[in-house]
Parts: sequence; structure tokens; C-alpha cells
Amino acid sequence: MQNSSTPQPNPSATEIIVNISNENVSRRARVREHVNPLAKKYSVAIAPPVWAEVYADCSNPLSLDIGSARGRYILQMAQLKPNWNFLGLEIREPLVDRCNEVRDELGLKNLHYIFCNANVSLAGLLTKGSLHEVTVQFPDPWFKRRQQKRRAVQPELVATLAELLVPNADVFLQSDVLEVAEDMRQHFDANENFINLAGAGNFADDSIFPKHIPTERESSVISQGLPVYRAYFKRK
Repeated sequence: MQNSSTPQPNPSATEIIVNISNENVSRRARVREHVNPLAKKYSVAIAPPVWAEVYADCSNPLSLDIGSARGRYILQMAQLKPNWNFLGLEIREPLVDRCNEVRDELGLKNLHYIFCNANVSLAGLLTKGSLHEVTVQFPDPWFKRRQQKRRAVQPELVATLAELLVPNADVFLQSDVLEVAEDMRQHFDANENFINLAGAGNFADDSIFPKHIPTERESSVISQGLPVYRAYFKRK
């Protein structure tokens, strides 16, 4: 089944700032649309930051957005949920630089973006049981069969997330490309540490998938009357 209805965000989200007027920060960063994560420059794991210097309160639950792109989703979530910490991983460095500038301009102490290849660096960035939520939203599709190993969600990444997530943690997956959504869902279905709340092999409909703030891509797709395929998992 597929879910193409418009998500209904929390009413308080209408006051959330998604950009600022500072010209050097609010301008769109010029980057390539797609980056090959298997290129040599992305093959070295980065060292984790000193988390106590990143977040004002490291005891807050941590939400991870893999492939945060221009970062507006967790920028809004960090304002909507100040008692959570949010971390975005993005492979395009100019976007990360811009996102962290916006964060600083807004004075958000529960938000951080890191430039890295998630499949290479994630295991060393966080400790076991430190993660409380994961989102993977509209990742690069890499349609050609020979390029599919470049997709963000791989079995190894799912295994790493199983180690990092606390029991009962949420995993939200979304794509407007059916093949990509099925691929992500299948990798999580295949890992015994996760439960598909719609049942193995199924996408989540409106009765299951939580209300949420839509991403830029999500809003664009829905405005065109096109479907969004969603999956909702729990860590056992």
C-alpha cells in the first residue's frame, strides 16, 4: 500500500524559523545534486566530535537524520522539540557548512550537522545505545543496477543502527521512488532487530506513520499529486 496524503505537522510548527535573512547564510549553497559515496575522498571515517561541546545537554534523546541535505527538516524539529538533540549527516560539505551557519545564527544548542559518509563513519561517531530515533528521507535513488551499491541504506548500515539504537526506538523511512523505498524496507525487514509496524513487506499508511513536518522534497512531491512511500520500524 502507499501513502500520498499530506502530513499534518504540529500546529506550533507554524512559528518555526526555517531560514534567516543573513545573505551569506540564507543563500542556496551551490553543490552537485549527487555525490558518489564510493569515491576515495569519502572512504575514510571521521573522528567523532566532543559531544559535550556540541550539545548543551547531552542527556537529551538523540535523533539522527541520514542524508540531511539542506537541513531544514531537523532545523525545524530542533525548534519544535527543544528537549531532543538532532544530528544530520550529509555527504555534501557545502551544505553542512551552510546548515551549521544557520544553526549558529538561530542560537540552537540542540542541533548539529556533520560532513561524512554515513556508511563509513556512523559506527565510530556514536556509542552503543546512544540513539533514540532515525530518519532516512528521500535518499539519492541511484537507479542503475551497477550504482545501487551507492544507496544510503545498505545491510551494513542497518546492522550499525541496530547497535546504536535503544530498544523501542523509531525508524522512519520515506521515498517517492518505489524501488528505493522497497529497497530500504527490505533491508530493515531482513534484520531481526527491527519490527515493521505495518507488517513485513508492507508500507505504512496514515493509521501507522506518525504526523510529521514534511521535508522540502516531500512537499514538492505531494504538491504534484505523486505518492510518497513510507515505512515505520521499531528497534526491538
